[in-house]
Amino acid sequence: MTSRVVLDTNVLVSALLFENGRLAWLRRSWQSGEIRPVLAEPTARELIRVLAYPNFGLTRPTIDRLLGDVLPWCETHAGPIQPCQHQVRDPKDQVFLDLALAAGVPVLVSGDGDLLASKNQLQPLLILTPAEFQIWLDAL
Repeated sequence: MTSRVVLDTNVLVSALLFENGRLAWLRRSWQSGEIRPVLAEPTARELIRVLAYPNFGLTRPTIDRLLGDVLPWCETHAGPIQPCQHQVRDPKDQVFLDLALAAGVPVLVSGDGDLLASKNQLQPLLILTPAEFQIWLDAL
């Protein structure tokens, strides 16, 4: 069974840029169909914006190739994304929480302290670190 999940930008970028890094397993998980990342227009825009950071030194063709390694396996949430009443400190992080709730996914994966601080406050949504998510997936 495929698990739908919202991955924040930092998690996605780490899985894409570091093919042998600690989050490389995520790329294999979405490409094998074990998980289905859920994106919406604002989160896809954020991913593209971050991949274009000058410090990564990525060319446009490299960015396009990286996007090709994730976008075909994603589900696009095209419905409305209403701001939830639970606010996180950074507005750039809020969209991931709002998307997870709007799309009805069971898990939001993040390494961000602001999102993780909301960990047990939005049941049934689980907010997990990548390591916790890996354990959660293995238990399914």
